[in-house]
Amino acid sequence: MNKKLSKEKCIPCEGNIKSLQNLQLLSYMDGAKKWLLIDRKKIEREVVLKNFKEALHFVNKVGKIAEDQGHHPEIYLHSFKKVKLTLYTHAINGLSKNDFIIAAKIDELVKKGP
Repeated sequence: MNKKLSKEKCIPCEGNIKSLQNLQLLSYMDGAKKWLLIDRKKIEREVVLKNFKEALHFVNKVGKIAEDQGHHPEIYLHSFKKVKLTLYTHAINGLSKNDFIIAAKIDELVKKGP
């Protein structure tokens, strides 16, 4: 993931922008190697941790990032140690730069480890 993007801050989106399309979307996806593009509207990543305690700790760290940025992923903790994260901008029903900023921050968190 683009380290520079992980240092940026999300900008509030009230639906007054268009979702990322074509080359712009592909450019962001190029930096999001661990994320899967879903219907060109969402990105998704699953992180497997060592155990439930570690997974819960990870979810709380992602929650802090989301609150600090004012941009919230869907978080699904399942199979006691797996965390599935889905990002999209609800106000535009698609992807914005904010989604890739959060993805970059999550990637940095995963890289650091528990």
